[in-house]
Amino acid sequence: TLMEYFGDRSTFAYLLTWLRERWPAVPNLRASRYDELYAFGYWSFCRFLGYFALPALVVVLMPGERLAAYGLSVRGFLKHLWIYGVLFAIVLPAVIAVSFTHDFSTYYPFYRSASRSWHDLLLWEAVYGLQFLSLEFFFRGFLLSALKPSMGAYSIFAMVVPYCMIHFGKPFLECLAAIVAGTVLGTLALKTR
Repeated sequence: TLMEYFGDRSTFAYLLTWLRERWPAVPNLRASRYDELYAFGYWSFCRFLGYFALPALVVVLMPGERLAAYGLSVRGFLKHLWIYGVLFAIVLPAVIAVSFTHDFSTYYPFYRSASRSWHDLLLWEAVYGLQFLSLEFFFRGFLLSALKPSMGAYSIFAMVVPYCMIHFGKPFLECLAAIVAGTVLGTLALKTR
């Protein structure tokens, strides 16, 4: 809820406007060609706080718990690399196909100036990657691991509901795909840890 109402780019724009009105002489607050990227940086940082930092803090504060038990480990990654390759090979053609549809081409890319320069592209990818890894930790690590002792494999379906819901407002096919992807990735996360 906090991410939805205070962690969005519109909140950043409001805060930036407020700061610019109060301190117009501060050089770093002047309008910049990177304002949109800064707004995405704020959005990503808020996702990092909500999906990673706070849940990780909860885990660290629980006696006897370790972040590695919540999926934050690279152990076994190479052993399971073939699974990721197969899933990528299945998903890539579908992603390419839907990228030509009206719904997707009007929604993506988020940061349309990423093609302006290598600087824009690399910073955007870092910003987007941070929020993506944070989101994956929350849904496939923290949520699944916390629910597994009481719900077993059904924790996957409990995780898929809010995971699908964060896709509301995106193209319909992506929202449906989130159900399938959440189920497959949740199963994979439980099996491979």
